[in-house]
Amino acid sequence: MAEFIGKGRKARRCYGFDEIALVPGMVTINPNEVDTTFKLGDKRYKVPILAAAMDGVVDVNFAVEMGKLGGLAVLNLEGIQTRYKNPKHVLDMIARADNFKATELVQSIYNESIKEELVAVRVEQIKKENVPCVVSSIPARAERFGALAQEAGADIFVLQSTVTSVKHITTEYKALDLAKFCKNMKIPVIIGNCVTYDVAIELLEIGASGLLVGIGPGAACTTRGVLGIGVPQVTATCDCAHARDFYHKKTGKYVPIITDGGMSTGGDICKAFASGADAVMVGSAFARAKEAPGLGYHWGMATPNANLPRGTRIHVSTTGTLEEILFGPAKLDDGTQNLVGALQVSMGSVGAKTIKEMQLTEIIIAPSIRTEGKVFQQAQHVGMGK
Repeated sequence: MAEFIGKGRKARRCYGFDEIALVPGMVTINPNEVDTTFKLGDKRYKVPILAAAMDGVVDVNFAVEMGKLGGLAVLNLEGIQTRYKNPKHVLDMIARADNFKATELVQSIYNESIKEELVAVRVEQIKKENVPCVVSSIPARAERFGALAQEAGADIFVLQSTVTSVKHITTEYKALDLAKFCKNMKIPVIIGNCVTYDVAIELLEIGASGLLVGIGPGAACTTRGVLGIGVPQVTATCDCAHARDFYHKKTGKYVPIITDGGMSTGGDICKAFASGADAVMVGSAFARAKEAPGLGYHWGMATPNANLPRGTRIHVSTTGTLEEILFGPAKLDDGTQNLVGALQVSMGSVGAKTIKEMQLTEIIIAPSIRTEGKVFQQAQHVGMGK
């Protein structure tokens, strides 16, 4: 229900992860007996947590390790991995830069042109290890890079921009025909990002195989501060999930939605699924892995924009291996490790056997959920007080 925010102007109240809580179920389930798999296209994946297409998170080695653990990691085809044949020294430079020079340095590094031959090279390096290969680009390069990646053996293509819509008006260049692109691609196409019911419906109708939900919530993203746009992730996920369900009822085709960004702990991830997500995509949580190429640093995809950066470089530190972050055992007390284990325990606690059942969990508005009774943790900067 909308409320008046001024004379003649109403605004809808929306909710983020810190404002809600999940209600335990009347029946509980052994966490080892719940099913966390999700389906995309005609394949199922063991881990419903995708690694975001950010250069500080995913390179070839990370994608391979993620694949071996049963998950998906998205490689950015417009980042450092396709601009530099040997990107390690570039990543070292970014990690060593001070905060005042980081954005300027990243902008200069991304001025290097993309080498198209490296698109196929990176895809082939991943596929050589017998794991799924997922790659991404913005709409402007999607037709070219989609064809190159598909020919090289990529399994999934992610079409991603800050805000994606079916109707894009421009007189300066030819807009990508999303429906035609999805039809021509022979592999699943995930499209993002969106946050509203209406846009989600249109993206589903033009043939998207999956939707990314989220504008501006990422730890390294500054879109909300720079542009003032975005919808808190709980509301955005609920609205897009409603579009997915309506589309499924209408057509019989079920298209997964993937909540993208804003989740730093296992609890946040659990709330995303309860809000309606079929899978989630995270960046900063994986940037902490020993396998991540960012060396404990993380920056957004729009950080290197030459004219209006919409991201920043942040230090997340290296806290454990990718396997520890996904499956434990957790060595930290703040919910940033054993993310799959946290999801399993939460599902068991609310009585959800599958992700679909998790989406039916009762949600309450609980703005004190993170602070109630946590005075000692906050004072000592431990656990939920970090």
